[in-house]
Amino acid sequence: MKPPGLDEVDRRILREIQADASHTNQDLAERVHVSPATCLRRVRRLEASGVIQRRVALIDPQALGGVLQAVCEVTLDRQGAEHLDAFESAVLRHPAVQQCYRVSAGPDFVLIVAVPGMSAWDGIVQSLFTHQANVRNVRSYFVTRRAKFDPSFGTLT
Repeated sequence: MKPPGLDEVDRRILREIQADASHTNQDLAERVHVSPATCLRRVRRLEASGVIQRRVALIDPQALGGVLQAVCEVTLDRQGAEHLDAFESAVLRHPAVQQCYRVSAGPDFVLIVAVPGMSAWDGIVQSLFTHQANVRNVRSYFVTRRAKFDPSFGTLT
């Protein structure tokens, strides 16, 4: 299913930007076979509409050395909207949390966390899990090897 309002040119622009957001407008226009003015207008529209949320650099965690990554499943004691929102709000403020997903049929949340080491991990456990009275259960899986990481939506664009 194609997102509403996106034509083939928009999808070509999105594919190119997801592959490499550092292209100049001129280069991007050549790659998607439109004029630079058309390309710039479309990119600005995609940004203004929120389709393109932001452009970032992807950093290899191994290049930083000593990065400890964890996938955490968090189950809350009470799942009312206000309790889910409160926990999510605390998680979103924490700089070590890279990703936060509300999920169903299992835990309430899945978090992707990155810290410099085990002592920093202990701080995460204290601030996000132990001191949150509504957290019932946490299961954490430490990443030993990242076999694939691709944040693009290649099959959707």
